[in-house]
Amino acid sequence: MNISQTPVVPSNASHAVPIARVFDNDRSSAAYRLRIALHLKQLDPKRDPVVIHGAAATHREPVYAGINPQRLVPAIELVDGTVLTQTLAIIEYLDELVPAPPLLPKGAAARAAARSVALAVACDIHPFGTPRVGLYLGETAGLAADAVRDWTRHWVGEGLDSVERLVALHRKGRYAIDDAPGIADIFLAPQALVAERLGFDLGRWPILAEVVASLRRLPAFSETAPA
Repeated sequence: MNISQTPVVPSNASHAVPIARVFDNDRSSAAYRLRIALHLKQLDPKRDPVVIHGAAATHREPVYAGINPQRLVPAIELVDGTVLTQTLAIIEYLDELVPAPPLLPKGAAARAAARSVALAVACDIHPFGTPRVGLYLGETAGLAADAVRDWTRHWVGEGLDSVERLVALHRKGRYAIDDAPGIADIFLAPQALVAERLGFDLGRWPILAEVVASLRRLPAFSETAPA
């Protein structure tokens, strides 16, 4: 892992933000969330790649554990050395720092609804499909690869069933909540991609499929997607 020592202050045409670097991974759906948010905010900070799969994984090495105690991606380091982790926290930090375009809708109830969709993905779906969980199920619990995949598919499918109902309850526009892409969409689109990788047809969730199709036409979502 390339850990640079000199902080860089990224900027766009109208903002300077105190981010020295972003710890990123091209395949991680969580890291994809942050890339979407940075694109929407027109920010392009320096990225340090962190490998999270296979024998070459660097996320559990002491040097990265010293940066992010959870040893997960993504994380951001500020120019003063502060490290922020967890995508919901980082994205809300960016939204406070760079208010336009806003990633949370107007109104307390709408903001709570947007967070509820994001948290349903982050807390109730995403953990079941992470590499460390799959590794534990395979190596420690002794499940075969097909059984691990079936276990993951069960929880992803059940979770997206719930998110479909949540979005149906709160949606008032083109995207998950309203007519501007926001934090609910930032969490939804990467999880939809994970579902497709697991062999799901998004048509099982017609509302989510419609929302995701609209999101994928936006550069912030298409240009930052994992390979």
